[in-house]
Amino acid sequence: AGLLAAIPVCVVLSLVIERVAYRPLRNAPRLAPLITAIGVSIVIQNALLEIFSADMRGLDAGPIETASIPLGGSVAVGVFPLLVAATAVGVIGALQWLFYRTALGRAFRATADDHRTAQLMGIDNRRVYALAMALATAVVAVAGVYLAIRSGIGPSDGPQRLLCAFEAVAIGGLGSLWGTLAGGMILGVAQAVGLWLDPGWGAVSGHLAFLLVVVLRPNGLFPKTRDK
Repeated sequence: AGLLAAIPVCVVLSLVIERVAYRPLRNAPRLAPLITAIGVSIVIQNALLEIFSADMRGLDAGPIETASIPLGGSVAVGVFPLLVAATAVGVIGALQWLFYRTALGRAFRATADDHRTAQLMGIDNRRVYALAMALATAVVAVAGVYLAIRSGIGPSDGPQRLLCAFEAVAIGGLGSLWGTLAGGMILGVAQAVGLWLDPGWGAVSGHLAFLLVVVLRPNGLFPKTRDK
């Protein structure tokens, strides 16, 4: 029910933001959209603080949150973590198919590589940018609902989640969707091991894993693009 409500709301909000904040910057220098993104995030964060206050909020998923599947002995796997993992694999698989097996995916990749040439070939850049924004926000909505069930969310969580997302992408390799999934899993395992060793080492262990991969494999573990 949360997904059915969150996805369309977030998609509509993303289309409004794209139209108001990003479309006028289509031909601006590359730094301008980045600065605009920071400004938009500040506006959203303060709007959430004004509407919902700084309190953490969460979603109640019922018994599924604590349900588990015994594997023998004292080992069990939680049903909800399995659901999250299965959803992640499904979303990544769907995006992989979309980007590399459909005309819309080719339009996405062509516009990202050279939007002027893509426009000369008949691709409507405005439509592609709007659809890309809506698609990205729909995926974020799915992740947000699961996060709200798993650990709760607050208006100031954005920068921390963004840092973890950046590290997952860097570990997996730029341009690799499955690599991003692998990077997220590596971060999660590293943080779990850190928490097991010491409660204060959870986030630090993830950052150390990120630094280790960057030092040993600067392009990530499964890069789609390589330096020439």
